[in-house]
Amino acid sequence: MTTVAEIRSVLEDAYPPKLAESWDAVGLICGDPASPVDTVAFALDCTQAVAEQAVASGAQMLVVHHPLLLRGVTSVAADTPKGKVIHTLITGGVALFAAHTNADSARPGVNDRLAELVGISSGSPILPRGGTNLDKWGVQVPPANAEALKSALFAAGAGQIDNYQDCSFEVSGTGEFTPVVGADPTIGQVGQHHSDVELRIEFVAPAAKRRSLITVLREVHPFEQPAFDIVELADTDSAENSYGLGRIGELPEAMTLREFTQQVADRLPVTCWGVRAAGDPESIVKKVAVSSGSGDSLLDAVRGLGVDVFVTSDLRHHPVDEYLRAGGPPVIDTAHWASEFPWTAQAAELVQERAGVDTEIIELRTDPWTLSAHSS
Repeated sequence: MTTVAEIRSVLEDAYPPKLAESWDAVGLICGDPASPVDTVAFALDCTQAVAEQAVASGAQMLVVHHPLLLRGVTSVAADTPKGKVIHTLITGGVALFAAHTNADSARPGVNDRLAELVGISSGSPILPRGGTNLDKWGVQVPPANAEALKSALFAAGAGQIDNYQDCSFEVSGTGEFTPVVGADPTIGQVGQHHSDVELRIEFVAPAAKRRSLITVLREVHPFEQPAFDIVELADTDSAENSYGLGRIGELPEAMTLREFTQQVADRLPVTCWGVRAAGDPESIVKKVAVSSGSGDSLLDAVRGLGVDVFVTSDLRHHPVDEYLRAGGPPVIDTAHWASEFPWTAQAAELVQERAGVDTEIIELRTDPWTLSAHSS
């Protein structure tokens, strides 16, 4: 039976916590890691209605984009709004997990899905982040125990390089040590210097699995104190494969801002907010930047990218006015929910493939805006 901990591992592998912004709060919010899971539900927000539907659907875990407890709280009593949500989930046996800005920067992630929907190739990020999210390990082990150790580590997620698995490198050397009082050596005697042939096994593994692999290593390695080292690898990917916020890409064919704005409206989930744009409606659009969710903070970065339009959400009057006056390209403003909800399908497919559990997308529109009006 798959557990909450195993689903968490799959999600953290796909959306590494280290990619989250410093102010963010991602990961398991409530639930027992040891609890069994056969159905995982997905939503953008964990509102009370979403929590109730997750329980009613029979899911044992709910994965959302927006963290329920992002800002500090002093109580989760059942008579407070967030406390009621937490109590509903716990009483109903549903664990809650959030993948937020780490899912924005990951590949594939929220921004890749948005780029795909609006019709552009998903190229380099607007704000790239360094790091490959891979560790390089070196472990010393007696030759007789090497195969068992490698098998256990590979089964736990180590040794995968693109389409190759069980990848490692070995070199033979001499291991030396002197057990002192208090030691319980597998080989050698307390107080006597010992040397023997050992193998050094090198392999790579996702940084998100570092903690679990150390646990496996200590359980399987024959020595009381295994010798190992872990080095975080430098980023050698091209810009198109690097992590980071936002994406830059191109349309297959150029079109006007008016036409592209309509295309965005047609392809994103429908909301009362709709889609609006700022800029010359007849300007030509080919190169596009997108950023899921609130994109005010990226306006300065986008202005220097040479793109024809910036698609994002939650834009405000004064920042956009100043941005356009400073020579920034047109902007398209979508509803926050609409730019991010499509990610739930991507995440559900990923969990279903990697964990072998059933998945369900909670289709409730959690966009807070319920009405729009235009002058008659």
